[in-house]
Amino acid sequence: MAYRDLREFIRALEENGELKRIPFEVDPILEITEFADRSVKSGGPALLFEKPKGYQTPVIVNAFASARKMEIALEVESVEQVARRISEFLEMRAPEGLIGKLKMLPKLAEMGSFFPRTVSKGACQEVVRADGFSLLNLPALKCWPEDGGRFITLPLVFSRNPDTGKRNCGMYRMQIFDERTAGMHWQTHKQGAEHYRRMRHHGQTRMDVAVAIGADPATMFSAILPLPPDLDEMIVAGFLRQSPVEMVKCRTSDLEVPANAEIVLEGYVELGELRTEGPFGDHTGFYSLADEYPVFHATCMTHRDQPIYAATIVGPPPMEDYFMGKTIERIFLPLMRLQLPEVRDIAMPAEGVFHNLILVSIRKSYPGHARKVMHAIWGLGQAMFSKCIVVVDEDVDVQNVREVAWKALNNIDPERDIQFVMGPVDSLDHSSRLPNYGSKMGVDATRKWPGEGFTRPWPGVIEMTPEVKRRVDELWKKAGL
Repeated sequence: MAYRDLREFIRALEENGELKRIPFEVDPILEITEFADRSVKSGGPALLFEKPKGYQTPVIVNAFASARKMEIALEVESVEQVARRISEFLEMRAPEGLIGKLKMLPKLAEMGSFFPRTVSKGACQEVVRADGFSLLNLPALKCWPEDGGRFITLPLVFSRNPDTGKRNCGMYRMQIFDERTAGMHWQTHKQGAEHYRRMRHHGQTRMDVAVAIGADPATMFSAILPLPPDLDEMIVAGFLRQSPVEMVKCRTSDLEVPANAEIVLEGYVELGELRTEGPFGDHTGFYSLADEYPVFHATCMTHRDQPIYAATIVGPPPMEDYFMGKTIERIFLPLMRLQLPEVRDIAMPAEGVFHNLILVSIRKSYPGHARKVMHAIWGLGQAMFSKCIVVVDEDVDVQNVREVAWKALNNIDPERDIQFVMGPVDSLDHSSRLPNYGSKMGVDATRKWPGEGFTRPWPGVIEMTPEVKRRVDELWKKAGL
């Protein structure tokens, strides 16, 4: 049975020994971050701060901050189960004959259960505040010493494409400016920014936006997924939780939000209005610098009775976002292989902070195959931000970074095997020559073929024979080793 809300997820974490309650005062200004940083880097539990200093609302952090917590969040023994479910749906074909059609019916029925369901009322509207509310009353965190202020770090931001009417839910940090306004960190490549641009193109002056804070884990996780532009994240959340997400209409706009969210901010963005946002200690481990971003104006706040505030902290890796990203890597591999069937596995090491390094193993079939894969990945949605792509042969375990480094560094002739290209880069890349635009590098670390101009013999990897290994297994025990 899918979690209905954040509270059920918190209970599940606690029952599995993955949550620690902090019953004394801890300051949301820097102190909660230090707790969270120490916990995630030591493999510790999620933390529920019951008395954040100066606030009545408890704060949950690190709810996704390990492989085990991600399994609890998605209610699986291994995230590979989700990947297998995706593979099964991708492999569905038109059934032949009556028996085939009958066997397909359960799958078709399951597909229908993914779609979000609109309900007339939700727990997120147990308390409605159209007046007399303040964003400053949220226990939002100042995460790092040089941050420009306090930030909402785990918001589900809902907007609508003005051309198609389709919903988008993204996770964009929000710096609280004052009682009723906050920055809306819509990086130029994100769908929220595209909706903003489309509405300006149509001559509109105001864009409705709704922000949900704290929901069931699959719904929160869905907001960070690199989905095609008009694929509703709430459908994917329904797939992950195997139950539809209940949505309720906002009080002041036509947007819908998860009915069981903890807190909802309703409001708008005035098109053309920008304000300085940042700096912010980001997932790169560096501060993203102050820049101009749109401004969110809150017109209404609704929340559950005695809500819980959900937050995440990013910074020098590994942090909570690494484990969320690792889960994305595993469950989206089948989708990548749908377009690139030669890909055997991928890995995005923590030190690469997602967009700086992707390791790819392929089943090489022809000269130049590795370069074809590099360019294909640079053409796949948010994978276009991959600063460095290293392609190796299928017998290399890309989950073992030491093995990749060893074999790649042995296999490359740098001038021959490294390729540079220009294109869009992540907005958070502080090293690029221009904002959002710079160079990327592909490394062909596969064995080279004669068809690629390599005519020398290619040596084998040193390995002991299985027979000797078996004999020494016995002798090892006899030696007491």
